[in-house]
Amino acid sequence: MLKRYFLNNKKRNFSTASIWIKGGSDMDSTGKKGINKILCSLLTRGCEGFNNFTLSKYIESYGAELNQEIFEDGISISLKSLNEHFSKLFPLLDLIINKPILSETEFKKVKKSSTDYLKKDKENPFNICFEKWRKIVYSNHPYAFNTFGNSEDVSKITYEDVLLEFKNFKNREKYLISNNPAINGKNFETIEKKILKEQSGRVNHNLTAANRFDYINNNSNQTIIMMGDQTCSRRSSEYLPLKVLESYLSYGMSAALFKLFREKHGITYDLGVYYPIRSGNAPFLVYLSVSNKQALFAFELLSTLWKNLLFNLLTDAEIFLAKEKLKGSFLLGSQSIDEILQRKIQLISYGISPISEIDLNSKIEVISSLDILKLTNRYFSKPFLSISGNKKICLEIQNKWEQNF
Repeated sequence: MLKRYFLNNKKRNFSTASIWIKGGSDMDSTGKKGINKILCSLLTRGCEGFNNFTLSKYIESYGAELNQEIFEDGISISLKSLNEHFSKLFPLLDLIINKPILSETEFKKVKKSSTDYLKKDKENPFNICFEKWRKIVYSNHPYAFNTFGNSEDVSKITYEDVLLEFKNFKNREKYLISNNPAINGKNFETIEKKILKEQSGRVNHNLTAANRFDYINNNSNQTIIMMGDQTCSRRSSEYLPLKVLESYLSYGMSAALFKLFREKHGITYDLGVYYPIRSGNAPFLVYLSVSNKQALFAFELLSTLWKNLLFNLLTDAEIFLAKEKLKGSFLLGSQSIDEILQRKIQLISYGISPISEIDLNSKIEVISSLDILKLTNRYFSKPFLSISGNKKICLEIQNKWEQNF
């Protein structure tokens, strides 16, 4: 059953409709990692009445856009066009999710595309380091795997496997959202508020320092360091305090990471925080890239910063600035109707009423430094570390890591 929602946004000359299908790469079965990515790509390559070429031609003839993307928790399919063309194009979404052609010829193309992507992905040391990090953090949990799967599994996926997966797909919960009232969806103002529920079930959080470490030997002059742990679901009341922490660490040139690593010491190529929205326990990690010569020093700086977060409160000035930057980021993310719709339908699928987003500022205001300190101790006292770099340097960092963490 497709649940429909209408966002009564300011009138625009274009309409967007997004469908969120609950269950993405987390639905991949053992030995078939990557199958839902293949299915996701295949859905938009022809449906009843349209093969791959005629579907593309029909959409382009109206200057419209059709996009699909897979996440760990779901699949997103969106359609965007001028208002006057929307009624002609909107029925395509129903055909795409309910009556796709799923051509074997297109399956072979999509499978090759996934294989090529995974080969290219292995050329990026950042991606390799991240894959190592989430493997030790999540073990066999679905968040431990790339949404594209892995080369070995993808090579074994057959056309019949995908047809069988589509049967599973048809039974998944589906949510539709649009800024066009023609979808006959439920207006957000009529949705009752839901109580945010904590989600437990953390894995791998009682390991020794040695078991919370991994590295990849590479022959470049670059060392990549990733440090963090899994945290909470988007449903959790702890989500916003962690967003404030993310803001403090990584938003803009006033951020703690920028001031420490670039402004004060000038030693990083790239740095930041990765903290995505997830239905389950989302990853929160600090990443940075430095030259081999500066790697040990960079790790010492990161360790000092990490311990400071565990033992010291943010100052009033620091938490005030972090909150203001976070509010600004939410405003920036509300400028695009596409982003607004995507975010709201994703929240609905997680069991969160979008009404809870309206009073974000008031919720942010009551967050204290003590709230953040409690969360850093809860989630980051035993972090996980992944490094990509020269073997000798990695082992030296490992030695310091086991002494400190």
